[in-house]
Amino acid sequence: MAIQIQLLKKPKNVTIVEGFPGFGLVGTITTEYLLQHLKCEFIGSFWLEEMPATVVVHEGALVPPIGLYYNANYNIVVIHAITGTIGVEWLIAEYVDEVAKQLTAKEILTIEGVGSTGETEESQAFIYTNNAKKKEQFKKLGVKPLNEGIVIGVTSALLLKTKVETIALFAETHSKLPDSKAAAKVIEVLDKYLGLKVDPKPLLETAEKFEKKLQELIEKSKFASEELKEKQMNYVG
Repeated sequence: MAIQIQLLKKPKNVTIVEGFPGFGLVGTITTEYLLQHLKCEFIGSFWLEEMPATVVVHEGALVPPIGLYYNANYNIVVIHAITGTIGVEWLIAEYVDEVAKQLTAKEILTIEGVGSTGETEESQAFIYTNNAKKKEQFKKLGVKPLNEGIVIGVTSALLLKTKVETIALFAETHSKLPDSKAAAKVIEVLDKYLGLKVDPKPLLETAEKFEKKLQELIEKSKFASEELKEKQMNYVG
């Protein structure tokens, strides 16, 4: 299978920050927020034939299911996804890996939500990396290493597949619903680590509106996928 990636620009030695819909939609909320608060330009997208042919129309413009955006000030590429990944995690990891190779990425920061058993509503952040220096760096930022846990989804596939240095950044989420508080914790960590000067407070203040918007986008994507399956069944019948 040929990997179809369209890049309008190929900056080099970038840091990649990627977020796909997962537990609490933490990855998607985080990358959406970064796009809103950093001056990012659209530089490309990729798609998989195994996924439904779906795009979202938002404010009169097409939003690709998986888009790539570049910020020159910080030399980061944000991979923002609004489409589900169940069943195609390995393929998506291959695409992300290919993007990383083409842009000679220094590292990939992959974002996920993890379930919390704690009673407090405050979210904690954790990281997984096999780089001892990075562990110590994040420890100084108040981020604990993830010593026990099960990692699933694109993050899992990426950790196993890519040879580019990958840091998995997790935030506790307290439900399967969109969790802006967990995403705000990730923003806080990214701000310290990358020096982005992005304030997570507005995300907390507008959490309800933000979560509702993303939930609607995800639901529309799911509905389109189910509608496509139903049409396919009708063709067969």
